[in-house]
Amino acid sequence: MVKIIKYPSREDWDEITARPAMDHSHLFDDVKKILDDVRLNGDRAVALYCEKFDKAVLNQFTVSPNEMNHAERLVSDGLKAAIRCAAANIETFHRSQLHAPQKTETAPGVVCWQKAVPVEKVGLYIPGGTAPLFSTVLMLAIPAHIAGCREITVCTPPANDGSIHPAILYTAQLAGVNRIFKIGGAQAIAAMTYGTETVPRVYKIFGPGNQYVTAAKQLAALRDVAIDMPAGPSEVEVIADETANPAFVAADMLSQAEHGNDSQAILVTTHEAIVQPVIAELRRQLHALPRKETAARSLEHSRIIVFKDSNEVMDFTNAYAPEHLIIETGDCAALAERVIHAGSVFLGHYTPESAGDYASGTNHTLPTNGYARMYSGVNLDSFMKKITFQEITPSGLRGIAPAIETMAQTESLVGHSNAVRLRMEYS
Repeated sequence: MVKIIKYPSREDWDEITARPAMDHSHLFDDVKKILDDVRLNGDRAVALYCEKFDKAVLNQFTVSPNEMNHAERLVSDGLKAAIRCAAANIETFHRSQLHAPQKTETAPGVVCWQKAVPVEKVGLYIPGGTAPLFSTVLMLAIPAHIAGCREITVCTPPANDGSIHPAILYTAQLAGVNRIFKIGGAQAIAAMTYGTETVPRVYKIFGPGNQYVTAAKQLAALRDVAIDMPAGPSEVEVIADETANPAFVAADMLSQAEHGNDSQAILVTTHEAIVQPVIAELRRQLHALPRKETAARSLEHSRIIVFKDSNEVMDFTNAYAPEHLIIETGDCAALAERVIHAGSVFLGHYTPESAGDYASGTNHTLPTNGYARMYSGVNLDSFMKKITFQEITPSGLRGIAPAIETMAQTESLVGHSNAVRLRMEYS
């Protein structure tokens, strides 16, 4: 069960904020062989790895229109309605992130502006297996579509019989994705990175995956493709006080613990009296979870930490930089203002993290393992790149020419200086 830590000294915080070990370097040699094999041998290599790892013998990787149509018939009306509800909210939130370019006159006659253009070709990796993440299709395909990405490629691992979970296919179709490939693991990352006879090459890859997928993304990103962010096991931190419901707190912790053996849930509080009620609820609710074995193993490296005051709570929170941060306190708005490092923040007693995972509208593809200190979660900008423009009149160039020439000459870049000086001679 979860470890309890009371009033730790700041010297111990580094140890307390440590995540479960997540070193993928030992996989790099094996994963590099897969990347190189697919780069050199294309579809033939992909087929061999699909058979080896997914036990699926495939005649073709592409999901056919008939398979898409059949999947729609297999998804219940209730699930379709839920997916449509989530899709509408996700689209509303991400569409609100569109901004028209604005021109700025930085000096008289010097006009600069920035234009956002979509990444033309993106690849979305959607995990399958025991927990097919069809919700991730919405989180990635909808902003890609809003951004205007010209080609959106989805790869997802097949079952042994070569099928894809119908909810993934239905959701992809709803989100406007028609090019879906039955490929999982490192071979999927390789196929999207280098392209094969069947799978087109992309410029940026998004989506979570197992340790082999993560290692493949890290290696591919060294030279050949961009990725969304470094990825690791799911995590949540809950801040709770005397106003919090222990049942809610325990449920929020377990909602992350059930993701995987290496997920982590942290409760921080200044109200020591809440600790035992939360532990009692963890035991009660854990017993009823279908994935209780997974959640139980996750709780073994989770924490309940008692601090003396809210200052320590917030300092610790920003040191931990959680993927998900739930603030279940009476003064949640005030504490939220003090958050510097977090992937996504959930305020109040009726804002569970699962709302953001599915249907509130925010994106659930978030930085883990402390990367919230320097990375944002996926948003519309993730699917765009910014190009700057400038237009200068003769009088405008004359105004800034002395600064340009002086700086260029000081850096011994006389050609730069000449590009300005010659224009001044003609104006």
